[in-house]
Amino acid sequence: MTTESLPPAANADHLTEALRRSGALGGARICNVVKMTSFAKLRSHTFRLRLHYEGPVGDAPGSVILKMGHLDSAGRSAYANRREIAFYRNIAPALPARLVPYCFEAVEATDTSAWHMLLEDLTDSHFIATEWPLPPTREQCESIVQAQARFHAAWWDNPGLGASIGTWRDADTLDRDLRSFAEQFARFIDRFGELVPAERRDLYERLLDRAPHLLMRYHSHRNLTLIHGDAHSWNFFLPRHGGAENVRLIDWEGWSIDTATDDLAYMMAMLWYPDRRRWIERPLLDRYHAEILIQGVSGYDRQALDDDYRLSTLWLIMRPVWQAANNIAPRVWWNNLERIMLAVDDLGCRDLLA
Repeated sequence: MTTESLPPAANADHLTEALRRSGALGGARICNVVKMTSFAKLRSHTFRLRLHYEGPVGDAPGSVILKMGHLDSAGRSAYANRREIAFYRNIAPALPARLVPYCFEAVEATDTSAWHMLLEDLTDSHFIATEWPLPPTREQCESIVQAQARFHAAWWDNPGLGASIGTWRDADTLDRDLRSFAEQFARFIDRFGELVPAERRDLYERLLDRAPHLLMRYHSHRNLTLIHGDAHSWNFFLPRHGGAENVRLIDWEGWSIDTATDDLAYMMAMLWYPDRRRWIERPLLDRYHAEILIQGVSGYDRQALDDDYRLSTLWLIMRPVWQAANNIAPRVWWNNLERIMLAVDDLGCRDLLA
């Protein structure tokens, strides 16, 4: 532990009021806050805080997670993170229990302060399955896809999608996105052309050419849901003492409305090498489909899941190019590129461009 200085959002009086407003604290007050750990990332800084109380504590948390933004040299928030704040304010409260960490407070950035979120501390009760880039065990993967199924099913074809919950991307927006990607791909070829032989260039060109047709699946606005958007296995907290129903999903900066298989394909087709993927990909899709049916999804058969999974895999060839354009390390995007191309071949995704 350390007694280093803390940001204003970790002030004892502020935390006391935040926990009271959330209903997590009664008459007691926080008298001391101790920083246990801290971890700085590119767009956020996360603190684990130990809380000491005066008065009857009851069920008040002994520790919390403070996730907050950085300030630039002028003292302004360098990144707003409005999507994750909106998730915890507007979406998380309506979810079934034990799918995401509880959020005690979510505050947007101002001209003079960074955004922050005060979250349930799962450190003692949960763990991340493996160190990146190792995949979880098969049993852990089953728990993860079941958690994804419960989340997706909770919003499947919800009438609020695109209205009170998120927004639909219209044709003009998607067209701009495709033009932007075409420009990114041209720059990618200029820099890394040797990694993209003629066969792969043709695949990208055919994808861009057929994109309006492929996007009809999205424009149907049927069998769509909220997706995480960055659903790799290191964004799942698994319970230390078992219980697949208690897996928690974290880091909600990239949620959107789309096909549920975008999350599944990202975890498996993008991030696993062929031998492992071929071994458990279909059994996990079976497990996922069985769970969404249990959770009340109807009119979406197993073949529809396979069709969407193949299409999601095909769209994912764009992700490594985007990652390179946004200065993600080559050790990330190059491995992603090679794995997703192998998955495209295994799953016959080129047939979707006929």
